[in-house]
Amino acid sequence: MPLALLFSCNEKETVTEKNEKFCLNDDLKKKVTIEEIKREPVSETFTLTGNVTYNSDNVIQFTSLINGVVTNTYFSLGDYVKKGQVLAEIKSTELNGLQSENKSVESQLAVAQRQLASVKSMFEDGIASQKDLIQAESEVKVLKASLENIKSNLALYSASPEKSVFQIKAPSNGFIVAKNMSSGMQISSGSEPLFTISDLNEVWVMVNIYATDMQNIKENMEVKIKTLAYPDEVFSGKISALSQVFDAEEHVLKARIVMKNTDLKLKPGMSADIILNKSNASAESLLAVPVKAVIFDDNQNFLVVYKDDCNLEIRQVDPVTKNREVVYFDKGIQENEKIISKNQLLIYESLK
Repeated sequence: MPLALLFSCNEKETVTEKNEKFCLNDDLKKKVTIEEIKREPVSETFTLTGNVTYNSDNVIQFTSLINGVVTNTYFSLGDYVKKGQVLAEIKSTELNGLQSENKSVESQLAVAQRQLASVKSMFEDGIASQKDLIQAESEVKVLKASLENIKSNLALYSASPEKSVFQIKAPSNGFIVAKNMSSGMQISSGSEPLFTISDLNEVWVMVNIYATDMQNIKENMEVKIKTLAYPDEVFSGKISALSQVFDAEEHVLKARIVMKNTDLKLKPGMSADIILNKSNASAESLLAVPVKAVIFDDNQNFLVVYKDDCNLEIRQVDPVTKNREVVYFDKGIQENEKIISKNQLLIYESLK
């Protein structure tokens, strides 16, 4: 009797183990991506290179209005600066001249004001003429206007009397995307911009197009952009402008993609791969699956098909063709079936 009971218990345990199913729990489900299979025209992709740059139509460039020597800089390339923040100081003979002139005019004005008060008193006593009064008032007005002009120039250059330097202040909020100044550097008025500020909320991706690819590129063409910094992320955009002249140095035609950069992920100077589809109106339509969803194991291709959280299937498939982004099938799967396209290897191993 005990032997019979033992046999009965083991049999129940074996049946329980066989009936156990793998299910996606809530935690695991957050880590996977489930996509529907769609039918799409077969397209051939090709990749061009490019780089991210700031939007040249939305920048502020600072050019010096004076001659002098840079004594200090308080910013570096890539820094975020706020409007009014002191970025650099310049020592200049023009400041010495303006400050000296300012003191001289202030002294002259003080004398002229005392003279005016005296003439007014004499005019009231009938000693001075009206002409003398008008002349004294006029001299005070001229000196006041001259002093105002000097102070305006000092304010324009953000002069600091305590340090005897001109201060360069940030004209707006933004990132320093170009810097052409350093301590000890001599600058002159009207020279090249000392720095450039951009908010980087919108950037340009400049694409290099070789002569062999020109026939496949058109304005308003949809493109996908990938970077080394974010290998698992694809940015979408379109060709907004196409140059009609070859770049003399790089021997390529330049195309511009205008990108919104709300997360500030795209940085000026960053290299990028631009993925485009060759248009083919007569291409047949096949079932399309993202390349990343296909599992290659033991010289065979597999997909993890999702029906519900406890009904998942490993299915062997044979692709017809593929490009960089998509694998195409004509059988083995059906349109609108769902597959797991992210972290599917975890599910695959668990199901095995």
